[in-house]
Parts: sequence; C-alpha cells; structure tokens
Amino acid sequence: MQKKTEIVTARMTPKVKEQLQQRAQDANMTLTDYLCICGLGQEIVRVDGLDAVLLELKAQGRNLNQLTMLANMGRLTILRSDELIDKYTDLCAAIRRLTKEVS
Repeated sequence: MQKKTEIVTARMTPKVKEQLQQRAQDANMTLTDYLCICGLGQEIVRVDGLDAVLLELKAQGRNLNQLTMLANMGRLTILRSDELIDKYTDLCAAIRRLTKEVS
C-alpha cells in the first residue's frame, strides 16, 4: 500500500460533510477512503454478517494452529475432529450464503 502524501481541500456545507461522514461510517471506512473510492467510480459493497464470519474464521485458524503445535511437540496423538469439521462446515455454509448475497 502506498503512503498517502497528497492533500486535496474541498469546500462544502456542514450538512453535506455530515452526510459524507455518515456514509463513510456506514461503510466502515475513513472519509478519505470513502471519497477516493466514490470519486474513482468504484462500487462500495457492504456485506452484513461478514464480520462475524471473519471472527469465526480467525478463531478456527488459531485453534488449528494450536493443534498443529501440540501435534508437532508430540503432546497430541489422538484428535477427535468431528467438532472441528462441523465448525468448518458451518463456516463454509456462511461464506457461501454471503457470497450469494453479494453476487
């Protein structure tokens, strides 16, 4: 990612500024990023539910990493993977649902 070094100044009414700030906040973006993306004609897509899926994906990644470390240390020899597989199945289903909503 390139460092942002250029400054652009724009005059607008307080109401317009407030509306832009709200839209940027709704898109979970900074005002600068929001204005740049809109100004370049790119589409902003907000996917409801994505944050929860990403949190679960990170948690599963941590769990898998811990299991791998224990197995490599020889402290884990038997693993009942049914629960892990069920969680990944649920996660994949959630990702498929979100993908269909965006498409």
